[in-house]
Amino acid sequence: MEAPPLALYVHLPWCVRKCPYCDFNSHSAGSGAPRERYISALLADLELEATRADKRTLVSVFLGGGTPSLFPPADIAKLIDDIHGRFNLAADAEITMEANPGTVECGDPAGYRQAGINRLSIGAQSFNAEALQKLGRIHSVDDIKRAVEEAHVAGFDNINLDIMYGLPAQDLEAAMDDLQAASDLQPTHISWYQLTLEPNTVFHARPPAGMPDNDASFEIQSAGQALLNSFGYEQYEISAYARGETRRSVHNLNYWSFGDYLAVGAGAHGKISDAAGIHRYTKPANPLKYMEIMELGATDAALNTLSEPELIFEFMLNALRLSDGFDQSLFEDRTGLAATRLSDRLADSQKKHLIEEVSSGFWRATDLGQRFLNDLQSEFLP
Repeated sequence: MEAPPLALYVHLPWCVRKCPYCDFNSHSAGSGAPRERYISALLADLELEATRADKRTLVSVFLGGGTPSLFPPADIAKLIDDIHGRFNLAADAEITMEANPGTVECGDPAGYRQAGINRLSIGAQSFNAEALQKLGRIHSVDDIKRAVEEAHVAGFDNINLDIMYGLPAQDLEAAMDDLQAASDLQPTHISWYQLTLEPNTVFHARPPAGMPDNDASFEIQSAGQALLNSFGYEQYEISAYARGETRRSVHNLNYWSFGDYLAVGAGAHGKISDAAGIHRYTKPANPLKYMEIMELGATDAALNTLSEPELIFEFMLNALRLSDGFDQSLFEDRTGLAATRLSDRLADSQKKHLIEEVSSGFWRATDLGQRFLNDLQSEFLP
């Protein structure tokens, strides 16, 4: 089995304040995150992961969080320089950093561009002041506009905006206004996804009033897909829209195509393929414990080798998100399993009108399958 593309994820876990809907491994720190100590831990972790990479080429790097832009450009430059020194990067490697648009969180776009970041992902979430307040965001609508403008001035020509829909008390008009405002700022990519009440979040414990029901959310989703298309954004994944194929997220496409990715940072998850199989691994989630382990000279993270049923489910969990669908040959290349291992479940899903064979061996979710994606994905559970 040929090795799939390889990416690198680096997690920076602190935020000024944790949002009530967020289930990521993020921690409130105000402006007091132990940045210098954490950067040192990341550098030690990068040394470990460079050994795991075994000179394979990185197609992308993603700095996520948390709020990576809480770290100044000098810290980000130190990370990017170390990555260049330890790994083989593709000449056109996509290097993304997440940023929030608040005054305290936005950092210095020009400094990040100079540090080596070539794609910025800005967590706007909404252009409605009342909605931002309900979501617990600490930035304003003007902050979003300012952050995008400064990014353009700094030379960023690849910018993603994160926008949510299905917000408390949000109607169709308000959701479309958000998309219009986002498009007006001319990002090359928009990630537009539904607010969900995830376990272990404040919103899950105390749901906000006025959440749209399933029918209202589907109406918003359908109208938004059409509006984004009219603005020139092509949907290529359930929540991802790009201005042309070259502006699709290389890093996220690698996830959805069941590629490999290295994990650096507190709570980061990795996937690696080798002659012994396909493995998952995870770094300690607690930032303080993570730093202590790295300072003591961490050994390699324990690998969990995926079983055949797990491989089938995890491949389909990701590939079914793609608007264009997938070829059975990709399944064989990425899992090492014969395509016949999918045959019965594909046939069952086809009978339920959740999936269709576009051409010989090429499958994609139907409109019904995309609407009820969780149901379709569950057809492939172990």
